[in-house]
Formats: sequence, C-alpha cells, structure tokens
Amino acid sequence: MFGLFKSNPTKKLRKNYDMKLEQAMHAQRKGDIKTYSMLTAEAEAIWAEIETLEKEKKD
Repeated sequence: MFGLFKSNPTKKLRKNYDMKLEQAMHAQRKGDIKTYSMLTAEAEAIWAEIETLEKEKKD
C-alpha cells in the first residue's frame, strides 16, 4: 500500500541521462567535440547505473 510513496530511483537517473545527452548534442552542434565526448561518456555511465538498478529490481 505504501509503495505508492516510494520514490523510483531510476526516474531521476533517466532525467539526468536525457539532460546530459541534450547538452552533448548542443555541444556537438557548436563544434565543441571535447565537451561532447565528456558529456556522452557521463551519459553512458549514468545509463550503466540505470541498467544495474533495473537488473537488481528484476531479481
């Protein structure tokens, strides 16, 4: 019953992931490839964390 009030940890991570990808896209459009690479790497790390949490949730 009280699971309704439990926060979803992946929701915040997905929002952060989307934000990083959008920032990376804007950096790429401006020609700043170094920043694009850094932001994409951060987004990939966040995605790996999301996958880990979802895998633990299933088990």
